[in-house]
Amino acid sequence: MRIFIALDLSEPIRAAIFSFCDNLRRAFPSARWVRPEGIHVTLKFIGEIPEERVAPIHAALSGIRSSAPVELSFGGTGFFPNDRRPRVFWVGIHASPNLAEIAAAIEERLEPLGIPRESREFHPHLTLARLDDPRGLDKFQAALREAGPREFGTMKTPEMHLYQSELGRSGARYTRLATFQFLSEAQ
Repeated sequence: MRIFIALDLSEPIRAAIFSFCDNLRRAFPSARWVRPEGIHVTLKFIGEIPEERVAPIHAALSGIRSSAPVELSFGGTGFFPNDRRPRVFWVGIHASPNLAEIAAAIEERLEPLGIPRESREFHPHLTLARLDDPRGLDKFQAALREAGPREFGTMKTPEMHLYQSELGRSGARYTRLATFQFLSEAQ
């Protein structure tokens, strides 16, 4: 099974981002756009594992704690690796420092289970589209400039989720396997 750990979005933020994407989708239909229900803040992509490895992962994640909810502010857009050779279109996230601490704790707890640490530094973002074909990119970038700077809202969350991802012809389908409250007992 293919699994990952993520934070969910509040419905108002999801709706604002979907509305924004809906307009851009018309300007760049060749991109592979993420469905609204598939947008999440990935903390760790684990990938394909045998089902019997889920229980130890669950146990490792259940011990992660933070003294406060994670605060997230969504805004700005960009491309990975850059806007001249874009492969991924994203929305930026400004997060409270404890999000990076939680991501580091996930890496630390999963490494003894044989799950390699991420080689890149943790940069929270929301992937909105994958761009395989650069044709029409100028029209897409013009639509982005016309839309101007975008802010999509803020939220707080005290929990993260373990998801299963099943790939299909119409895109990935996500099933929540577990929810983990990371607030300390005193909260």
